[in-house]
Amino acid sequence: MKIAIIGVGTVGSAVATAVKNTGYVHEIVLYDRDSMRARAAADDLGHAASFGFDVKITATSNYRGIRGSEIVIIAAGANQKPGETRTDLLNKNADAIRDIIPRVMANVDSKSVKIIILTNPLDVMVMLAQKLSKLPAARVIGTGAMLDSARLRTILSRQLGVSTQSINAYVLGEHGDSSVVDWTSATVGALGLDDFCRQTHISLPASTRKTIEHRVRNAAYEIIRGRGATWDGIGAAAADLLRCIINDEHRILTVSCVSGTGTDVVAMSLPRIVGTSGVIATLRPKLSSPESAALRRSAKIIRKNYDAIM
Repeated sequence: MKIAIIGVGTVGSAVATAVKNTGYVHEIVLYDRDSMRARAAADDLGHAASFGFDVKITATSNYRGIRGSEIVIIAAGANQKPGETRTDLLNKNADAIRDIIPRVMANVDSKSVKIIILTNPLDVMVMLAQKLSKLPAARVIGTGAMLDSARLRTILSRQLGVSTQSINAYVLGEHGDSSVVDWTSATVGALGLDDFCRQTHISLPASTRKTIEHRVRNAAYEIIRGRGATWDGIGAAAADLLRCIINDEHRILTVSCVSGTGTDVVAMSLPRIVGTSGVIATLRPKLSSPESAALRRSAKIIRKNYDAIM
């Protein structure tokens, strides 16, 4: 399988490395407007590939170079700087998506291509990319709250003393400040979270849960303050989504794609079954009344930001 990565900054480079390490692609083409940067990234990653999977890695600064790609990952656009929110990137990255998507679509097979969006504010960019590409919503997918959910499971793992692999807990809604932790549906092993805490004599009161929510929502800001940008987590999330699509795994991932009708159309993260055709089905998890209200607020924020750029 050949895939293309658009934008070879810190995020695009991390995605390329993570994708190469899956062993599921035979060719990666790296596109960047800066041809020198694209070539340098391809050379460096190509040298690394000699220690692992045999992957052909090429560079291009012309969109014709992505022809034959079955999956295109959009990692281009401005990244958050210290003190910025994802929404602060709205207009400049909307312009980037408006430039990129028509060029991508002119060089891929619209009958089968899947587009993965990483650019922030992610949910709005998914909506814009789907509109511009005219692809079915199921084939324009944002990594959404995959990373947010991983952060939640990591924090809970340390709090509860069990592996992240034993925890099913999801962050829903916006990949941003209005994200919603679904405590109601969270499970540990075969037990609901509250039941697990009772049986193991672990206290997880409302105040602790609020602190966990704050840490999940602010994880990116803390990482950006410490190292200037986030890249490893999103690289791993993108590679995991790619693997799920390539292998037709039908795993449940909290990805973002467009759904709804009329003025209720919005892209946000919900548990979705993902396979070769993209998003196969969307699941509606059990939520408390406050969680449901928060999810509706999150959807309204995403829609408001989308309307602001249209």
